[in-house]
Amino acid sequence: MSELQALRQALYPELAEPAQQAPSRRQKRAERTRARALSPLRIVMLLASIPVLTATTALGVFIRTSPYEPELALRHLAALAGCEVAHSVGLAPSQVGGPGYHARNDTDLDGIACDAAPALAAMTPASDTPSRQQPGAAKFVRP
Repeated sequence: MSELQALRQALYPELAEPAQQAPSRRQKRAERTRARALSPLRIVMLLASIPVLTATTALGVFIRTSPYEPELALRHLAALAGCEVAHSVGLAPSQVGGPGYHARNDTDLDGIACDAAPALAAMTPASDTPSRQQPGAAKFVRP
């Protein structure tokens, strides 16, 4: 050992051999906190909560800004899913500007949404064989 190393060890014994020293309580607590913060399970849970928080925030904003009462606003939003849902929540048929009216549910563009859906279902004969959907008969097709 050189004189410089001996002098350094005498002046700063804590720097001499850090591997032999036990970590302090503060260092242990910092390490536990760091391990919890960087836990893979915690990170996955935080990332999974983002869509849930976004959806609940959007729903809350819609209910507060809707011109309808909260229950009616939720039924109006549910009617957006289609005419079957609009009939089940009691908002079909509906006129333009009324609760339950969505332009995508107004197939004949007469200003009344979900008026023709039950009539078409009643006219269609029931068959025992499952019908195959024709190609290109998707509900939503880009123009």
